[in-house]
Parts: sequence; C-alpha cells; structure tokens
Amino acid sequence: MKHIIFITALIIFISCDSETQDEKSSYPTKYEQSDGKETATYQQTIDYYITLARDFPEINIRTIGKTDSGYPLHTITFNPDADFNYENIRKEKSIILINNGIHPGESDGIDATMMLYRDLATGKVDMPKNTVLVTIPIYNIGGAHNRNSTTRTNQNGPLEYGFRGNARNYDLNRDFIKMDTQNAKTFAQIFHIVKPDVFVDNHVSNGADYQYILTHLFTQHNKLGGKLGAYLHNTLMPGLESSLIQKEWDITPYVNVFNVSPEMGFSQFMDHPRYSTGYTTLWSTLGLMVETHMLKPYKQRVEGTYELMRSLIEVVEVEHDNITSLRKETLANNLNLSEYYFNWKVDTTQSSVLNFKGYEAEKITSQVTGLPRIKYNRDKPFTKETIYQDYFYPADTVEVPEAYIVKRSWKKVIERLDANKIQYSPIKKDTIVSVEAYKIKDFDTRTTPYEGHYLHSNTQVEKSIKEVPLEIGDLLVPTHQPGIRYLMETLEPQGVDSFFNWNFFDTVLQRKEGFSPYVFEDVALEMLKNDSILLKEFKTRKESDLNFANNWYAQLNWIFERSEHFEDAYRTYPIFRIAKNSSASGLLPN
Repeated sequence: MKHIIFITALIIFISCDSETQDEKSSYPTKYEQSDGKETATYQQTIDYYITLARDFPEINIRTIGKTDSGYPLHTITFNPDADFNYENIRKEKSIILINNGIHPGESDGIDATMMLYRDLATGKVDMPKNTVLVTIPIYNIGGAHNRNSTTRTNQNGPLEYGFRGNARNYDLNRDFIKMDTQNAKTFAQIFHIVKPDVFVDNHVSNGADYQYILTHLFTQHNKLGGKLGAYLHNTLMPGLESSLIQKEWDITPYVNVFNVSPEMGFSQFMDHPRYSTGYTTLWSTLGLMVETHMLKPYKQRVEGTYELMRSLIEVVEVEHDNITSLRKETLANNLNLSEYYFNWKVDTTQSSVLNFKGYEAEKITSQVTGLPRIKYNRDKPFTKETIYQDYFYPADTVEVPEAYIVKRSWKKVIERLDANKIQYSPIKKDTIVSVEAYKIKDFDTRTTPYEGHYLHSNTQVEKSIKEVPLEIGDLLVPTHQPGIRYLMETLEPQGVDSFFNWNFFDTVLQRKEGFSPYVFEDVALEMLKNDSILLKEFKTRKESDLNFANNWYAQLNWIFERSEHFEDAYRTYPIFRIAKNSSASGLLPN
C-alpha cells in the first residue's frame, strides 16, 4: 500500500512538473492568462521581454535614455540572425519600429506585440528573412503606472489601463517636435539609432460607431511627397489592406469625424510633425498609426492589432527591395530640394471612394438635454460608397536656403538640433554677413493652453536683406543634410509646428524700450515736419481710422515705430537665412 501511495505521489509530481514546463514553454502573456480581459502592467511587460531575451537568442532587450517618470525606455529587437547592430542590419534588411503605449489606456499594441515576438521566436509564425522588428514596449511609462478603470470613458476594456498624460501630464503624441519631455528626447535618440524604414504607432480610436475593428492612419502621402508618397498610397497601403481582407479582417482609413455620420464623407487626418508619424516622415520613414475601434471588445482589438502587424511584416518582406531603394532615392533627392511646401489643405478637386461599412445614424431627442442627438443603430448595418478626401495641397511654398544662422544664445533650439543629429559648424571669427531676415508681421495665438504652450498659428512674415553681426560660436546650419525637412519645418516660422509657433521665440514679440510721451512729442513734431511722406501717411491714417484719430497715445506710438529710436529686435525673427549662391554662402565649409 505504501508503494502504491509513493508511485501515485510520484505520478502527481511528474504531472505537475510537466504542466509547469508546458506552461513555461508557451510563454503566456497576462492578456492570454486573463482570457483577453486584462493588459499587462509596465513591470509585467518588461519582465516578459526579459524572459524572452533570456531564452531566445533572436531577441535583444536594452535600455536607452530617460523618461519624465524616472524610468528608462527599452527597445526590444527581433532579428533571426541575432545581430543587433543596426548599421549591419540596414545593409541587408528593412527595419520596422513599433511604438506602444504612447497613450497607455490604448493598450492593444502592448499585448499584441508581446504575443507577436513570442510567436516569431517559438516558430508559431514564420521568421522574416528581410525584416527586423524593433519595439518600444511602453513609451509613456508614467501614464502606464497611473492605472485606472474609468478615464477611457467610451472604451470597451481592458479591466484596467494607463492614463493618457505622462508623468508631467503631457500628451506625448503632441511632443515630437517641441520636445518638452524627456520621453521625446529619448525617442529621438532611439529613432536616429534605429533609422527605421517603416514606423508603426499602435492606438485606439474615439469617434463614430461603425463595423470595423481596425482602421489605419498612414502618413499623408502628398506631404511625404514624390515617388515615396505615391508608393505609400498606391502600393504599401493597398497591400496591407488586401492582406488583412484575405484573413477576413476588414480595415478602413481612420474615421476622422466628430458627432456626425461618417457616410456623409470625411477627410484624412493630417499628421503634422508634432505627431509621431509626422515627425518620422521628416526622415522619409513610411509611417502608420493603427487605430482600433474603442467600442469593440478588447480581445477582438488585440487580435486585430496582432494580425495587422503580421500582415505588415509580410508586405515589407515582399517589398523590401522597393522600400529600400525608394527611401534611398528620396533621401538623396531631399538633399537638393529647391522649394519646400507648407501648411497642407484638403484638395477638394480629388478624392477616393470607400465602400464604407457603417451603422445607420438616427437623429433622436436626447433624454438628457431634450435636444437632437445621434444614435447609431447596430441593427441596421450598411455598406455605402463614401467620399474620402485623402489628397492635400500646400498652401505655402518657400525657397530652401543654403543654410540657417542660429545665434549661440538660443540654447533650447540648439539642444533640439543636437537631439536630431543636425550637422552645423560654429562661426570661427566675429563678422558681418548679408542675410535674408524675417519680420513677424502677423499671427494668431490660442487663448487657452495647449500642451504647455499658447500656440501660435497663421503666422505671416516679411522678408528683407540685411546686414547682421555674427559672433564666434554662432552656428551655421547647412540644409544639405539628412535633416533638411526637420530644419525647414522647425526654423521656417510659418510652418504649423515651427519653433516660432511653439513659442520658442516669444521674447522677440515684446518691446523692451519705449518713450515718454511728453518728451517724444517734440521729436514726433520734427519728424512730421521733415518727412512729407510720413506726414501724408499719418493724416491718411487719422482720416480713415476714427479710433486712431481719437487716441493720442496710439498716434505717438505710430510715429515712434517709424523713428530711429524704435528697437530693431521687436518682431525680428532671430534665425537668419543664407540664400543659395549668395556671397555669404562662402562661410560654409567645403
């Protein structure tokens, strides 16, 4: 009897041990263990990748830089060749960079990517031959630690999730150009180390109700420009859509509407450089945001994100040579741009047609407000031809200068040039140079704060030629370099996400010197006596503007602004341009 008990116990021990080994070899994620109801915490996510990196030589984990939370960012690289030197990788393969958890409440990509890496490593999914994956497992670490179950008001799962704001309450998907956060500075470091061919940022959408689980938001193809933009629009995007449809995963462009019915038509979302794909596009990276639908169950959303990334790998595998050659050609062509396009607007003369799968939107009376409201009826699905406005044109064009001059005093600008690997050379001796200078003529400013700023817009400038003194240590920044598009977007003040519009130069918008009216009265009188043109303009202004005519200070100030006493620094944009083939271009190193 004792022997039977011993044998039974041994069988139980072996059985339990075998079950543990099977469970270990399958590497279940927190999401899978919860039957698709929960998302992994930050620490669970990092621990999971540490385990995979320990057990599979194809996976590498490393820490890079800092975040506002005090934690470092991680990169997880999957390469079947177990070579994690990106310079070597780029010679042979395409690189896809995946960003997860920029909005940690939108956690679909966090769980989907963990499963994707495991399935590639264990052979459940065929290893790619021409493609290497790099992922930032959770970008917004501070937000990931701020877990709750309520802030994603309209979202269907998971049970708990992170918060949109980071450790300093910044929305990190508005920070890539202005770079207020340590997260954005470290992202730039990672981006310029990895230099990806394709970039994916995983999100969950807000907005209308419709049948799709998956929507995509590719970077705007006209803004990307040239052959590469056409390739994105005509080959890469349709290729991804076709692959998913073959797997019975419907997908449509991101439904860019608010409180209206989508079948009435909608336009593509414009990803300015403040956004992740807008930023990566400046180096001709093919960018894609994944937007799953908030009202669909969490399990379906994660599965959809997983399948989309698998399909993207399959497309990039086939298109590796095309992607590599087109990016190389585009980056080379960018070096010799003569004009640069800004401020993109919807082109109403061109559009695409979607066979959009939606739900009937009914107008009913709200029981809350007593006013009309929209209610989507899921019992009435439809497929309708819908106008999709996905063509844009530039409202503004500027000539590309030979170089910019950045005075050494503008440290915040220089820090961002450094973070983005912008090449420049310091002026070696004090000199005076003829440059193109801008005067800020007009702009609008938000009346409420936006991401830590009172953002400017609709900026208008007046250009002139002037002599400016340069000092030893001022910077000469040539445009003939890989970061040319970054320079144009940030240093041209009329760009929607320029450093000017993000308030980097607001000190030039305030006068520092003034006048005492009782003293300046005599000076003003002499000016009008000695300048007939000025006198005529002054009288005309008084005759045409009653408020001006009745405001003695406004009249004196008008004259003061046209006097030799008025400070030149006021509204003078402090970044200067050296035109191509100008005499000042001799400052540039050979």
